[in-house]
Amino acid sequence: MRGSFEAAVAAIERTTGTHMGKRQVEQLVQRAAADVDDFYAYARSSGSGSGSEEMLLVLSADSKGIVMRPEALREETRRAAAKKAASGGGPFATRLAGGEKNGRKRMATVGAVYDLAPMPREPGDVIRGGDNTDRTDRPERSRARAKWLTASVERDAEQVIGTVFDEAERRGPDREREWVMLVDGARHQLDLIHDQCDVRGTEVRILIDFVHVIEYLWGAAWCFFARTDPAAEAWVGQTALRVLGGEAAQVTDALEAQADAEELDDQRRSGVDKAVGYLRAKLPYLGCDIALAEGWPIATGVIEGACRHLIKDRMDITGARWGLAGAEAVLKLRAVISNGDFEEYWEYHTQREHLRVHAIRYRDGLTLAA
Repeated sequence: MRGSFEAAVAAIERTTGTHMGKRQVEQLVQRAAADVDDFYAYARSSGSGSGSEEMLLVLSADSKGIVMRPEALREETRRAAAKKAASGGGPFATRLAGGEKNGRKRMATVGAVYDLAPMPREPGDVIRGGDNTDRTDRPERSRARAKWLTASVERDAEQVIGTVFDEAERRGPDREREWVMLVDGARHQLDLIHDQCDVRGTEVRILIDFVHVIEYLWGAAWCFFARTDPAAEAWVGQTALRVLGGEAAQVTDALEAQADAEELDDQRRSGVDKAVGYLRAKLPYLGCDIALAEGWPIATGVIEGACRHLIKDRMDITGARWGLAGAEAVLKLRAVISNGDFEEYWEYHTQREHLRVHAIRYRDGLTLAA
């Protein structure tokens, strides 16, 4: 699961002297992943909750594209690619234009559930302003425990987020623990989370990744400062501290007022307008002051790392073009391994394989002893 299929073929031949075709290895991987969904469904039906009531139950989800073969693309992506090809492509012959997509990727959704000890903080513990940039006296951050990952390129985001909530309910069936959900702020993702909460009657504290907020603040900073001006960094730090202190609404007003005062034209104030639009749209999820006081996380580092490990490190290797079944199988097995469940899963899988290959296939021909 760490290297390419070609590397797996070479390793098998090197250690056993037997040559296997690449397609045969791909088929074996797909067979090996055949029972992952049933394995976790069984675990949820028979398992019990984990973690003490003092621990936060943190949920998170994100998406990342995988380069697919044309037949494995979602229908809307395939239509968009065909329309682009029919119109002669983009404006440039040798590169993509800003915001232009090449229509070769299918979005995979990654979900995570983990336990986290609450860690109350002050805004100054997150961002140090002025000359106070020493990191040595910062409190040691709480580490994620009992991390569980899931990922799929075959199922849509609604199904994956539903699976994340299933795992959360397994861990906290009595709903006595605080549930916190960290997201990057995509509107469709937020709608799906609210739908899950409504269906299950669950209350979840939804928070926007603060790193995304800082990126928008940097975009606004370039409207007021030269690219090499160190004052931009101090401005971003002070503005971010205000957001952390619960002043996101006031920050949006201040950004607009500053842009108006400096009489920036539409092009020069583009970064400000984007930041203001983002902050206003996400105000219900920017209660950073409450999050810090309660000890909740405010950044999506766990799910970002999961996307990098599960998808980018394996699926995004140079020249890779994936079929749907193969990509889904690799994602499932990498998630099982990351969860530390592979040994238990493999025992479950071999039992199911024995049932499919032997017990069911030959049961009518067996003569049972008295």
